[in-house]
Amino acid sequence: MLTIPITAFITLIIVLAIANLSSGEKKIEHKIERLYASDDPQFLRSMGLLLGPPVISGNRFDMLLNGDRIFPSMLEGIRSARKTITFETFIYWSGEIGEQIAQALADKAREGIAVHVLLDWVGSSKMDKRYLNLLREAGAEVIQYHKPHWTGLGRMNDRTHRKLLVIDGRIGFTGGVGIAPEWTGHAENEKHWRDTHFRVAGPVVGHMQAVFMDNWVKATGNVLHGVDYFPDVEPVGDGLAHMFSSSPSGGSDDMQLMYLMAITAATHSIHLASAYFVPDKLTINAIVEAARRGVKVQIITPGKRIDTHTVREASRACWGDLLKAGVEMYEYQPTMFHCKLLVVDEYLVSVGSTNFDSRSFKLNDEANLNIYDRDFAKQQTATFADDIKKSQKITLEAWMHRPLSERLIEKVVPLLDTQL
Repeated sequence: MLTIPITAFITLIIVLAIANLSSGEKKIEHKIERLYASDDPQFLRSMGLLLGPPVISGNRFDMLLNGDRIFPSMLEGIRSARKTITFETFIYWSGEIGEQIAQALADKAREGIAVHVLLDWVGSSKMDKRYLNLLREAGAEVIQYHKPHWTGLGRMNDRTHRKLLVIDGRIGFTGGVGIAPEWTGHAENEKHWRDTHFRVAGPVVGHMQAVFMDNWVKATGNVLHGVDYFPDVEPVGDGLAHMFSSSPSGGSDDMQLMYLMAITAATHSIHLASAYFVPDKLTINAIVEAARRGVKVQIITPGKRIDTHTVREASRACWGDLLKAGVEMYEYQPTMFHCKLLVVDEYLVSVGSTNFDSRSFKLNDEANLNIYDRDFAKQQTATFADDIKKSQKITLEAWMHRPLSERLIEKVVPLLDTQL
């Protein structure tokens, strides 16, 4: 017979587990009605008003393809800082690139630049602690987001998955890249992942800075503001964009809302690149309806070279209705495919940290940059087409003859959905 202390301990563990796995907010449950197409001015108006800051003009965007282009650009940005650096990321592991970035940030801190670094505690668990000491000794302010503490165990399942680097409030970087050896190189083999990041200039960088401040205030209680963080940025181009965020503590359904609104407004094409593609029934139905009204839908996900095989099997389990509706499903072959990209009607481009799964939609802190620019969208669809050339198309017939082990996953997916 269990003693009272043991019973109480088990009860506490169960309560904490439920608290950690619960998102705590009402989610989108009903289909979004199609009221306008993506080329209707109401689409841009609705996206800006419903998702967060209004769309702002005067911006320029540069695509950085794989680590060979991503990291040199980020390091150049850090070394160019004159007043402030704000940096938030999920993955920060040990390795040469991690050391280079830590050293560059420390160098700027020693120069008197205000350096603020926000690392997710879980995502930075593989980080060499020398980097933390290096940064702090140089004068940088470093915080590990939601580090476990008995007063906040209910937050342990809320991770910051955002990827933001802002230099002087004027130059910003976002996309899918983490700080680890896997992201270096040029996706030339299975040890070097395929990913895309983006360098941004113009007034929308203020939106990026505001997203960083959202979690910085939560983590520190300190508000960073003033001209050093939010300068008056002159237009540097003609691109329209806005950056918005989501988190379980406020607006956690904004990312799913964005995807549903974009898919529902699509008229001609949807190009979706997703490292972790496990949509719920509502989102599957939105994609199916788009395909049935004549929208060409192409989706790229990782193939067998993936860091989480359970996610791949869970993803493939939900492809049946998509394939039957004519959605083209592709699995990237050379290496892990970590891209996060949505292009609708070669007009809207959405990039950032968000995966196409319940964890990103309901549990993680995420941030996406939405760009409304036809020339930039065409550039992204061209890169998407190059990725398709390196991918294997999965037909409905091939899917229906998938291994029995994968079929069994379908029975388990509903139990895992909120954590994938």
